[in-house]
Amino acid sequence: MKKLSYKRIYESEECLAPLGTIQHRSLFGGYSLSVDDTVFAMVAQGELYLRVCEQTTPYQVGQSQRLLSLTKRGRPILLNYYLVDETLWQDRPLLLQHSAQSLREAKQEKERLEETHQMRKLPNMTFQLEKLLREAGVSDPQSLRALGAPSAWYRLRSIRKDLSINVLFALEGAIQGIHAARISYERRQHLRKWAEMLIKRRERTTRNET
Repeated sequence: MKKLSYKRIYESEECLAPLGTIQHRSLFGGYSLSVDDTVFAMVAQGELYLRVCEQTTPYQVGQSQRLLSLTKRGRPILLNYYLVDETLWQDRPLLLQHSAQSLREAKQEKERLEETHQMRKLPNMTFQLEKLLREAGVSDPQSLRALGAPSAWYRLRSIRKDLSINVLFALEGAIQGIHAARISYERRQHLRKWAEMLIKRRERTTRNET
């Protein structure tokens, strides 16, 4: 079976060469195929499997494609990769198209995960604050810096009205790359006055509406 898998790996590398330099390595009893360290396909038991992606869903449903099942630590696990059947394998242009789509979505997912990791590395960034920022449309450090702490806090307050001023300090520290307690006295006072003014303005607006 190992010989069959290696045969399929070499065939896949030849067929999918237009995607870039394809590398393979052992994974969960099978072999992953990747381009630029991004895994988009698997080979197991002499068969090629492509990463499930949105663009190829109609084909997968229409062909009732089988998902890849491998064993990890003695337990079977179902992976999000669908079987390249003989019909698709013989249609090389279509196979290349599907493979390119799988690779593209895999890269996009990798970029999203990297952005998440970047946010978590910021000072003062908790899981709950990161989640709230994403709800407000701020998903990476670049977006947070471009928006600024006051504007970001204003957005968060539209989601959570009871958000304290300490969150504003946490955001400012995250942007500066320091712990919130190390923000200068002058900057802290400026942010406090701005936040108090905003809260009072909202309270007046609420009273007028009622």
